[in-house]
Amino acid sequence: MTDLDTRSSIPLPADAAGGPMPTGAEDAAPVLTRYGSGNEGYATLVWRRFRRSSMGMIGLVLVVLLLVVSVFADFFAPMDPKAANLPFAPPDVIAFEDPDGNFSLIPYVYPIGDTGEFDPITFQPLTGLVKDNPTPTGFFVSGYSYHLLWFIPANIHFFGSVDGRPIQLLGTDKFGRDILSRGIIGSRISLMIALAVVTITTIVGTLVGISSGYIGGRLDAWVQRFVEFVLAFPQLPLYLALTSLIPVTAPSNIFLSFVIFVMAVLGWAQLSREVRSKTLALARIDYVRAAIAVGATDSRIITRHILPNVLSHVIVAVTLAVPSVVLLESFLGFLGFAVKPPLISWGLMLQDTGTFSVIGSYPWILSPVVFVLITVFAFNALGDGLRDAIDPY
Repeated sequence: MTDLDTRSSIPLPADAAGGPMPTGAEDAAPVLTRYGSGNEGYATLVWRRFRRSSMGMIGLVLVVLLLVVSVFADFFAPMDPKAANLPFAPPDVIAFEDPDGNFSLIPYVYPIGDTGEFDPITFQPLTGLVKDNPTPTGFFVSGYSYHLLWFIPANIHFFGSVDGRPIQLLGTDKFGRDILSRGIIGSRISLMIALAVVTITTIVGTLVGISSGYIGGRLDAWVQRFVEFVLAFPQLPLYLALTSLIPVTAPSNIFLSFVIFVMAVLGWAQLSREVRSKTLALARIDYVRAAIAVGATDSRIITRHILPNVLSHVIVAVTLAVPSVVLLESFLGFLGFAVKPPLISWGLMLQDTGTFSVIGSYPWILSPVVFVLITVFAFNALGDGLRDAIDPY
């Protein structure tokens, strides 16, 4: 009897012959259905780990909302960010009641102002809700004109007053401009600076780190000495010195480009050091040595074998670097070295909080801090969730 005849004489399982599955297969079927066939890709495994993190999912939702709001900022801004009204006006109050005190499905905005009454002891005028003529609000209302996505003329806003009267849900600044609208418009500049800086630093830092770690030798020694010099240099004085080189009369786009360039020049060194350490470990892996043995070029080894393995660390570093740049832009903007008018950013809006007397009398001008806190929390939560999901250990 040949081997073929022997194999053909072995009885087949019942499921292969069309009958019932053997004992134990029924228990394994739900497991295979739940966890798949074992051919899941790396991205699928990372997503399955990531969605178990509640804080990571919250950060992902907030980051998506921030990006959508920044792209369609004019649509979400209820007021013209450059329109001037009453300076340092307190925030309005939204209430679901009409002027007669009855419940209303349409929200009304009641301003805070002089009620016409006086304190019986100090005889100072009392402030409160002015219910004489509230402003009705609604969704998808007409407002100031703008260009959607920078080239489509539009005047529809997500939320605003029905009759065109101004509403200030976060109050106004010293020039009477709506803080909420300016904060929404300012997210575009602040996030654009952060994403541009992080993109440049990620590309430069990754390329320098991989090249230095893989090539090694004298090139690695000289590159690392330069990286150490950049890391050891006090960054704040250099930021202030470099940004002061641009004249005040320079165009806003030129000044903004120079600020992005300065932040990127000083921000790539740390990532390059981290990528280099990963590359030094990966260069000794068996599959990298096998690729070298079969004659693969250095560029192919770097792009096909080393870069995909350090990409997970780079992705986490990017999500954690964005909030750092947002905080740096807010700090430099507060000092007047980041963004110049007529551009709007969160750091520029915080310049109004320069004196304690203003903060004590008009605390609502600190509202831009809320935008910064939400952004920093969102990207940090997203970065922590990605770090736990990507880490194979």
